[in-house]
Amino acid sequence: MYKDSSLKQYLDDLAAKLPAPGGGSAAALTAALGQALASMVINFTLGKPKYSEFQEDLVLALDKSERLRHEFLNLVDRDVEAYSSKDPRKALDIPIMVARLCFEGIKILPELVHKGNVNLISDVAVAAQLLESAFSAAVVNVDINLKFIDDEKLTKELRKELTEKTKLVSKIRQDTEVRVGKIIRG
Repeated sequence: MYKDSSLKQYLDDLAAKLPAPGGGSAAALTAALGQALASMVINFTLGKPKYSEFQEDLVLALDKSERLRHEFLNLVDRDVEAYSSKDPRKALDIPIMVARLCFEGIKILPELVHKGNVNLISDVAVAAQLLESAFSAAVVNVDINLKFIDDEKLTKELRKELTEKTKLVSKIRQDTEVRVGKIIRG
């Protein structure tokens, strides 16, 4: 569907009077962009003598980042499919996955502030901002879809989980920005 089409086509459809893609799909795409930036920083760091002591850690981080990036891209289409299915549980599952994966993705970034190529340090901050934005958008989509799920226990558990993760995601983004700012300004 969209993962193999042009960015222009996706954006044209997103802007059009169509039921999908919508905010959930856009959240997944935003997360994929953030994760792609993290992978780019790692790729520009691997093989550089200055960062040789971090190579093993960076290879593992790149593997995780790339797995997440591909999953986010798949979720762009899966969200469209879930919305089109009219199944409230499927419509809920996708933003939950996006939020949880954003949480995993943003946890890679503090390591990149210290171990990543300093010439791309601003991209680490941008990745943090995009992943936090995607996380927040996914949480909004979870909230709207919970209205259609008649399961009080699930609703309570998800809201508790996402409230805790919201605080952590925000802290990681803020800490990343502060640390990047110190590096940029010397």
